[in-house]
Amino acid sequence: MDKKLHAETLCIQAGYTPGNGQPRQIPIIQSTTFKYATSEDMGKLFDLEAEGYFYSRLQNPTCDMVAARIAALEGGTAAMLTGSGQAANFYAMFNVASCGDHIVASTAIYGGTFNLLGVTMKRMGVDVTFVDPDASEEELQAAFRPNTKAMFGETIANPALTVLDIEKFAKVAHANGVPLIVDNTFATPINCRPIEWGADIVTHSTTKYMDGHGVAVGGCIVDSGKFDWTKYPEKFAGLCTPDESYHGVTYTERFGLAGAFITKCTAQLMRDLGSVQSPQSAFYLSLGLESLPFRMKQHCANGQAIAEFLQSHPKVAWVKYCGLKGDRYYDLAQKYMPNGSCGVISFGLVGGRKAAETFMKHLKLGSIETHVADSHTCCLHPASATHRQMTDEQLDACGVGADLIRLSCGLENAQDLIADLEQAIAQV
Repeated sequence: MDKKLHAETLCIQAGYTPGNGQPRQIPIIQSTTFKYATSEDMGKLFDLEAEGYFYSRLQNPTCDMVAARIAALEGGTAAMLTGSGQAANFYAMFNVASCGDHIVASTAIYGGTFNLLGVTMKRMGVDVTFVDPDASEEELQAAFRPNTKAMFGETIANPALTVLDIEKFAKVAHANGVPLIVDNTFATPINCRPIEWGADIVTHSTTKYMDGHGVAVGGCIVDSGKFDWTKYPEKFAGLCTPDESYHGVTYTERFGLAGAFITKCTAQLMRDLGSVQSPQSAFYLSLGLESLPFRMKQHCANGQAIAEFLQSHPKVAWVKYCGLKGDRYYDLAQKYMPNGSCGVISFGLVGGRKAAETFMKHLKLGSIETHVADSHTCCLHPASATHRQMTDEQLDACGVGADLIRLSCGLENAQDLIADLEQAIAQV
């Protein structure tokens, strides 16, 4: 597929080109296994000497076609789908960092990913140093160690809504000979393509805007094909030396920089851990991708209109939305996402926690959900829900204050949403 095609075209055409008489839509290959005529034919697959499928825990044609579409959108060379965005981030990092290694990560990331790094991967022997995304290059540099294997951040953090300075993070990561992994879930490749700014690996929770309708949990990893693992053969031995669990194949030699990372991720991690996305979920994802460019315009338009409404309301204490002039991340957003960021807003009401609780009780169109980034407007008061076990002091320490309300603007009419917010705020 021509990489010069626009996103609107790639969202519909990339990843699958039907032949004469074949299905026009990406087919659902709902099969666990695949038949071969001889053991020799199947043996070539197990030796990674031939392309094909033998068991859907590793690869499935439907999933691979959708992954190829996302790779084209991000400008990458290879991609794989996973069962969730959490699995995508874990696989992306664990593919290069194992017991005894170290990762540098932004503090402004999704709470589940923060816990993955700070608790679960630490139990696996992978250490992490969290850094302020607004830190200087010198401060970021100080976090690196000889055993650092990757740097991680989110384009737009959930729910802090900080904007990552991708070029700065990439510069420091590359100066230390490690890849920059960026979770691009909120911006999507419609509004930001991190690879163009220096990122090496891009991840997504496809559950969010890519699916767009709240019907299928999933994730994706995209490799830029640009990071030269062979420059650091000792640091990335898993990619640059023989894998005895696969008959001694050396991934960088067999598949080149364009395919080594994703092939290793499939042959090792998906094989052994099995966080696979189902063909049915991948099909739903492919339908969501077809309308992604048009939906993102509406999400961003609604987000901008509602953020401006909230900013001007006397009962609103503060608003975080990088599309607002004066927002701390406005300039970075204009650099990396000049056509819009996302539809997620964080704000607080005068009166703090109690005001937030009252507001939430009176919403009518905005539904109370832990989800974000789909066609329905949804709202969450973390202190009453996902973070309710924390004290106010602990909430402040992790950047999710007791007054914080996260609003994910859907595809409804903006004036209807504003009217709903206005009547709920009036009850405060």
